[in-house]
Amino acid sequence: MSYSSKLIEKAVEEFSKLPSIGKKSAFRLVLHMIQKDKESVESFLHAIRNMKENLKECSTCFNLSDDVECAICSNIARDKTVLCVVESVRDVIAIEETQQYNGSYHVLGGVISPLEGIGVDDIRIAELIKRVHEANAKELIMALSPTIEGDTTVFYISKKLADTEVKISTLSRGVAFGSELEYTDEFTLGRSILSRVPYTQSSLK
Repeated sequence: MSYSSKLIEKAVEEFSKLPSIGKKSAFRLVLHMIQKDKESVESFLHAIRNMKENLKECSTCFNLSDDVECAICSNIARDKTVLCVVESVRDVIAIEETQQYNGSYHVLGGVISPLEGIGVDDIRIAELIKRVHEANAKELIMALSPTIEGDTTVFYISKKLADTEVKISTLSRGVAFGSELEYTDEFTLGRSILSRVPYTQSSLK
C-alpha cells in the first residue's frame, strides 16, 4: 500500500504487528484513531501503557491479574480442591465464558513439544505438582487442547501424580482432536467440562 504520510505508514506498520491484523485492517484502525478526538486517543494510550506497566501474574495459578492473586483465586466461593489445568490465559477466558465451572485454574504456559524445543522444565508442571500436594487437590481437569502435544503433557502429569489419590479427568471428546479450546464454541466447551471423563493411560491408545 502507498501512503501519503510517513506518520500513517509507521502507525499502520505497528498495528499490523498485532495478531490477525493485516495491512488493510491496520490502515482502517489508524484512520479510526485519526478521527478520534485527542482525549479519546490519550485515554486509549493510557489504558495500554497502564496495562503493560502494572499487569501482574497471579502467584497461585499464573493467570493475568491486577493484584498478586487473581480474582478467581481470591474468590472464596470457588472450589480450591478442583484444578482445571490449561495451556494459556486464553483458555481460562474461554472456560469462564461457559459459566459451567466453579473450581480453580492452573496455567501451564504451554505443552510439552520436543519439536518446538519445549520440554518439561519449560512449563509450570513442577509448580502444578507442588500445588496439588499443598492444596490437597481432589481433582485435576486436564483441559488441554486435544493434540498429540496436549495428550503427551497429560500423560506425563498423570505419571508424576501416580502415587497420589487425586482424580484426573479430561474433557469429553466434544472438542474435536487437533482443535484449540479458545476457538471452541461456549456450548460445546461447557458440555465437555460437565461431561468430563476419568483419565487412564490407555486413553492414548
